[in-house]
Order: sequence, then C-alpha cells, then structure tokens
Amino acid sequence: MIRNVLILVALVMVLGLPFLLRPRASLIAPADETLVIITPHNEAIRYEFARGFRDWYRAKTGRLARIDWRVPGGTTEIARYLASEYQAPFEMQWRHKQKMHWNALTQRSFDDPRIRLETNPAKDTEAQMARRAFLTSDVGIGIDLFFGGGSYDFGQQAAAGRLVDSGFVKAHPGWFGDGPGRIPQVLGGEPYWDKNGSWIGTVLSAFGICYNFDGMRQIIDQAGPGGVPVPDTTGLRARGGRPAGWEDLANPLCFGQVALADPNKSGSIAKAFEMILQQQIQLARPRVEGFFGPRRPSPDAAAAGAVDTPIFEPEAMEAQRRQQLRDGWERGMRLIQMASANARYFTDGATKVAIDVSDGDAALGMAIDFYGRFEAETSRDARTGQERMRYFNPPGGTSTGVDPIGLLRGAPHRALALAFMEYVLSDEGQRLWDFKVGTPGGPERYALRRLPVRPDLYAPEYTAYRSDPEVNPYEEAKNFTYHPEWTGPLFNPLRFVVRVMCIDPHPEAREALEALMRARFPPEASRVFADVSDVSYEEARGHINEVLHTGDTLAETRMAAQYAAHFRAQYQHAAELARAGK
Repeated sequence: MIRNVLILVALVMVLGLPFLLRPRASLIAPADETLVIITPHNEAIRYEFARGFRDWYRAKTGRLARIDWRVPGGTTEIARYLASEYQAPFEMQWRHKQKMHWNALTQRSFDDPRIRLETNPAKDTEAQMARRAFLTSDVGIGIDLFFGGGSYDFGQQAAAGRLVDSGFVKAHPGWFGDGPGRIPQVLGGEPYWDKNGSWIGTVLSAFGICYNFDGMRQIIDQAGPGGVPVPDTTGLRARGGRPAGWEDLANPLCFGQVALADPNKSGSIAKAFEMILQQQIQLARPRVEGFFGPRRPSPDAAAAGAVDTPIFEPEAMEAQRRQQLRDGWERGMRLIQMASANARYFTDGATKVAIDVSDGDAALGMAIDFYGRFEAETSRDARTGQERMRYFNPPGGTSTGVDPIGLLRGAPHRALALAFMEYVLSDEGQRLWDFKVGTPGGPERYALRRLPVRPDLYAPEYTAYRSDPEVNPYEEAKNFTYHPEWTGPLFNPLRFVVRVMCIDPHPEAREALEALMRARFPPEASRVFADVSDVSYEEARGHINEVLHTGDTLAETRMAAQYAAHFRAQYQHAAELARAGK
C-alpha cells in the first residue's frame, strides 16, 4: 500500500512540476494589436518579418504589434481557400442585407471577373447585381493581407474582387514608376505592381535549377541500365556534370535523379514550367524572310530584272507567329515530358525539391530561386564555407517576377495592414531579403537569400552586406522577355497537361524511358514515346481550356481520365516497341 502511494506521489510530482515551475509570462507575448496574414512563405521569412515589423512599429508608435500567420499551403491552396471563405459572408449579406434569394447563379456570379458591369445599375441582370453588390461591399473573412506567391495568383484574386486597392501606390508616388530607384510597373514583360493598386511586388523571384555536386559527378560516371551507354544529349560530361539549362533536366544521363514539384499544387512551380515553354517558343523564331513575306520586286525593278527588298505582309507574319507558337509549344512539351520521365517523383511541396537535392536524394531539380539559394546557404559547411549544392538561373530561360502583397476585402485591421505594407517596402524591410545575418539592418537568425524589389538596394554601398552581391535581377531581366500573350491564358491548361501527360502516367513513362535507354533509343519507339500531338497548342487553347473554363468538375475529371489513359497506353506501346528493338 505504501509503495503504491509513493509511486502515485512521484507520478503527481513528475506531471505537476512543469506547471508549478513554468514562467508566469504567457508563451505568446501580449500585444496591443494583431495583424492576420495568409501566406505561403516559409518559417524563416515569417520569423524575420514578424520580428522586424514588431521592432519597427514599436519604434514608430510605441505599440506592440503581433502577426497571426495563416499558412494553409502553397499559393494554389491559398487561392482555393480564399474563394471558398468569401462565399459564406457574402451569402449572409445577400440574404439579410440585400434581402435577395441565394441561388446557384448568384453563387457563380458574385466573384466572376467575366461579368461586366454597365454604368446604369438599374439595368443589371441578376448576375450583374450579385457582382456589383460584392464589389461594393466590405465583406471580409477575418484576414488582413495576402503576402507571398506569384503575380498570376494575385492577379486572379484581384480580378475576382477579393483583393482591393489599398491606396499604397498613390500614397508613395516616389517609389513606383519610371526613373532611377523606382519600381517599374513592368519589366521584361512581368508586372511588378497592379495598375489599380490591388497588389504590389515586394521581392523578386526567378526559376531555375539546383544541383548537388556529388550527385552530378556520380551521374556522369555511371553506366546506363544494364550497362548500356546512355547518350549525353546536352554535354553534361564535357562540363564536368555542371548543368547549364532546362534541357539538362531531360538528359537521359539524369534518369531517376531529377526532382520535380506538382504545378497543380504550386502556382510558382507552374510558372517555372511556363518558363520552359516561353524559352522554347522564343527559340522557335521563324526565318526573317518568311516572317516578312517573300521577296517581291517593285514594278520598275521587276522590269529591269532586279529583286526588291522584302515587303511587310501581315498575313504572312501572323501565319509565322502561329507556327512559332505551335513549334515552341511542342518542343517545350517534349522537354517537359522527358524531364518528367527522368523524375524520381512529383512532390506536392516546392520546398522539398531543394531539400532533397541538398541531402543528395536527388542530383538536380527544378526550383524557385529562393528555395535553391536558401538550401545552398543552410548546406554550407560551417568550418570550410563550402556548399554541397548550387542554384542558378538558366541563361535566357527565366523571367524575373515578383512575390506581391495585397490588402484583402473587409480587412479587419486595415491601418495596421497598411503599416505592414509600408514596412515591407521600406529600407528596413527590404534589407531583410538579401542582407547577411548580423549585418546592419540585416536579419537576426536566417539569411533569406531573396532579392529585394527596390532597385536602390543594389547600389554599391550595399554590396558588402548582401548574401548574393553578384546577382542583379534588374540586369538579368534584360536577357529574357516574358510574353504573357503566348502562354499566360494557358496557365491552367498547362497545369492540366503536366498532370495528365506526366504525373498520372508517371510509372509508365519511367518504364518506357528505361526500355528506350536499354534499346539505345530505336527510332519508332522513340517517336511513339515523344508524341505530344494530343496536347498540342491548339488543343490546349481550344478543348482543354474550354472545359477548364466552365468550372464543371465532373467534366474536367472525365477529360483528365481520358488523357491520362491515352498517355499510359502510349508509353506502354513505346516500351513494347523498344523491347522489340523497333
């Protein structure tokens, strides 16, 4: 009995002592104000900006501000979350304040940017009434800011009406526009802030390749499946295993060693796939003679037997432009298809690619620049300063875009949200992105290895403080021009095509590629494997885009199943042909 009592007392002490000895202060510091931000940013960024803003705001106002971060996932998950969350509060307003009946048409219309509003509200249809009511409302979801992601996602949210004009651009005319030290509205074809003020770029992003030094050395030294030599299609061996461009992801030497992320889960990764298409379309430029039309002599010169200079023919130019889009799309899709067959996996999280490359679980992968640079920083040997991996932007293969910030409709703490926006764009906030830890104005704990959007942060006086002093994105942006009219309208079809051509039939594609390598790429099997005609530019722009645009989930699911089944059968047939040596 005494023994049991002693055991019970000991148990109570073990369980109770932590509560008796805990500090009296709350684990969450009390705050005068709380700002709610939804973001895909990682913990390092959240930590540095929460700490920096807290100190900056307290110095300005004497008040303590706390940030309540909401992190449901990547930008795609955030977009879905915002779309679903705004429906309920608007439905309540529609029913109780507008005294209107809520139905399927209202639900589809209130955040649909395709619904155009006339000048006279008295002539509104039911769909226009719902749209107008939402755009003039102050309904909110208890979140103040959307911080981080791509300009495409922010453009979608602004078009839907969930992001509103914060007035920030108008309030800071010296920061935006043309001129030295100002943030341009567009650079290299990429928008850096919304003309209507709904979002503003805060930091620059590009897309490229990260690679592990040891992993790449092993790739160029190893034999292929069954000891059969594998062709080096991009000159990796001559470069000592150093990748040089997107095409290296599709090099057969890299079979099973490429890490990719699912563009359907990350808007930024979808943008990286789009960069491949953009570059291939640019490389498919037509011949000058065909572009301007055939050479024809003028009447006088023809009589003398002379040949005149080419004349401008709009029809010929348009025909060549369409051909360039078709050819470039096809070349890009084949590159994506081959890189996907090389892939170890398609991960849901874009951060995993850089982590796995750093750990040596993959030799190379497609990455967002800051994930690649951040992992290169964390993998650096503390004693020698050497990195295990490296990140680079493919020359002429990526634009330089922005990660924006925007004020959400119905923000409950609007004044505090505007103060945070001011901090992020201020000198103090911009220094956090690329300054070294411990430098004046730099981060406290994490080197974020990101590139500030303010051009004046690339001035020579900051070179010694920056983690990446050799990188100037404003100069690199001159080497690549993004043409939104080429692939921008096909952003969602691109995601869909990667899903049905690469992700869903991934096991069959890998098996087919291995069979091709063992058979040394026989012509017929290679041709069958690389057939992307079913997802041509016309098909993506036509049938696929139309089905996706309807929002009919059932129709999209059926279409996805059909395409995936087609590519599974295609890859299986290619494998059979390869095994037969055809």
